[in-house]
Amino acid sequence: MKTNLIDSSRIEAMMAQLKAAATRPQQGVGAARPETTEVKKAGFGDALKASLDQVSRAQQQSEDQGKAFITGDDKVSLSDVMISMQKANIGLQTTVQVRNKLVAAYHDIMNMQV
Repeated sequence: MKTNLIDSSRIEAMMAQLKAAATRPQQGVGAARPETTEVKKAGFGDALKASLDQVSRAQQQSEDQGKAFITGDDKVSLSDVMISMQKANIGLQTTVQVRNKLVAAYHDIMNMQV
């Protein structure tokens, strides 16, 4: 049985090509031109709002599934309800931890001497 193995010189050549491609500026069909394309910068506030909206949607979906299961909807299983509740709980816990880290960072910055 013969196996086709790549020798180390070919691997090194491929690595050199990848490194060269990574250091080159992007050009070609998909390259963005600064003078013609306006790039919107996503701010921290936008990212935080999107994250909070996602957590809110997960909690609402969990609540809706729980209500549907309680009313006897055959399309909703107990495992789906429990999974969505756990996802919502984890999202909420993560949000609380991020908030705590932000508050701690704010206090650290405010206590710095200038």
